[in-house]
Amino acid sequence: MLKPEKQLEIIKRGSVEVIIESELLKKLEKSYAEDRPLKIKAGFDPTAPDIHLGHTVLLEKMRQFQELGHDIIFLIGDFTGMIGDPSGKSEMRKPLTREEVLENAKTYREQIFKILDPEKTRVVFNSEWMSALTSVEMIRLTSMYTVARMIEREDFKQRWINQNPIGIHEFMYPLIQGYDSVALSSDVELGGTDQKFNLIVGRELQRAYGQEPQCIVLMPLLEGLDGVKKMSKSLGNYIGITESAKEMYGKVMSVSDNLMLRYYELLSHIPLEELNVLKEGMGKGTVHPKRAKEDLALEIVERYWSREVALKTREEFEHIHRDKGLPDEIPTYTITGTLHLETPAHEFSAHAEIRNWLPQVMKEAGLVKSTSEAMRLIKQRGVKINDETVTDTDTRLKQGEHIIKAGKKKFCKVIVTE
Repeated sequence: MLKPEKQLEIIKRGSVEVIIESELLKKLEKSYAEDRPLKIKAGFDPTAPDIHLGHTVLLEKMRQFQELGHDIIFLIGDFTGMIGDPSGKSEMRKPLTREEVLENAKTYREQIFKILDPEKTRVVFNSEWMSALTSVEMIRLTSMYTVARMIEREDFKQRWINQNPIGIHEFMYPLIQGYDSVALSSDVELGGTDQKFNLIVGRELQRAYGQEPQCIVLMPLLEGLDGVKKMSKSLGNYIGITESAKEMYGKVMSVSDNLMLRYYELLSHIPLEELNVLKEGMGKGTVHPKRAKEDLALEIVERYWSREVALKTREEFEHIHRDKGLPDEIPTYTITGTLHLETPAHEFSAHAEIRNWLPQVMKEAGLVKSTSEAMRLIKQRGVKINDETVTDTDTRLKQGEHIIKAGKKKFCKVIVTE
């Protein structure tokens, strides 16, 4: 086990705040002296089936604690997930059913071990203790916090001011999340900056139940590909850890240089000293940003796929973007049936009758999500057929083979037959 001061340096990497740093150092010193690992807790509500790189910021910090020799507790909030975390929400969330929560929890367990060591990770569900609480015990829990303290929380305060409804069950959320720390006797809890209020409730409840308060390590909310908003699947600015290697690599390569350094700090496994050298080199111009970005993309793809797949993906990406070539494997989509080559697309009411209409083809081939998106891309001169830019949204594909390129990265071979 590393000395406490060195551990603290690693723990603070990429963090926004440690509450309270002096207390954490004392915990680390005691752990080191007694050769006793600390209990490190992080909770995840399974409100969606897939994990993206934004979620892995906490997982990477858990991995660091794990490598420092501490006990990791991955808490799946199957009980709290049915309430819905009100953090950062301007309106009341719709609670999930138990069936939805449990289904999402299955994929969480599969995905987290792409980062954490399964042999050294304790996975728990907070329904284990919350379902066992009696009504008397639940009332005792609610008596430990006042409505006034809850309203101090910024999102609740704004909803109160704007006269937006706040459900009583939403007040229960931070109490239950805090009680998780009591049930687990956690020494340290990890969370995003939006969880600060909830995590502090955990400290206060531990003190009320006669336990030593946990320390808190707050991690930033990772910006998405746009470099502005929090990474989110609903915003479409995310990199999913189950995405194809090609998508993952291409998305990392698309981020700005500044965002790339932030991803390095929060997601890369390179040592802190090497990260500092990289930052210095970027600042002095001795390290080319594109090369650094390629190394990061390679590292992330290798983590979720394999070294062999990562190297092949990089080679294919370079082939496309440096040599202006095509991927080694292009998905193929075949159209058969009546073509209606002469009749204008807008005269048809059923898309099935104009299957060779370019926007419809692009949607069916998976190049875009909708025909309206395809039409916008065509108008923006972002679509090519056989390396020729298309500008007419009424374009119909004739019989034969066509290589369609949508944007900079998506290709498809379309075969039109009678």
